[in-house]
Amino acid sequence: MLLLDTCVLIFDALAPDKLSKRAAAELATGRVSGTLASSDITLWEIAMLAARGRISVKQDVAGLIRDIVLANRLTVIPISPEIANLAADDLLFPHKDPADRIIAATALTRNAPLITCDSLLTGIAGLKTIW
Repeated sequence: MLLLDTCVLIFDALAPDKLSKRAAAELATGRVSGTLASSDITLWEIAMLAARGRISVKQDVAGLIRDIVLANRLTVIPISPEIANLAADDLLFPHKDPADRIIAATALTRNAPLITCDSLLTGIAGLKTIW
């Protein structure tokens, strides 16, 4: 399983040239093998970015999110008690972004590499990141 950060799904859908070569290759391989996943909070984050005008979409946001899930054959992982508990650990997560904490905690509890461009996530102990 490869967990995809919000930035990766947005870049892939709206600006694929912003993906690193390695991230694009891992996405292509993951699509074929059906091993791509995201945290459920990632879907909310995409909607929030669109609602706040931080990303521009040409279709309704729910449709965009559905298309992203289908195109990537994504497994959407819900927030479990273990993910919630780990995400609350201030020693493990020095930054305060709750969505990032949940995404990283999801990757850690699933022992899955996280494809991300977010440099704040690359320093989390035990988290394997790809970019």
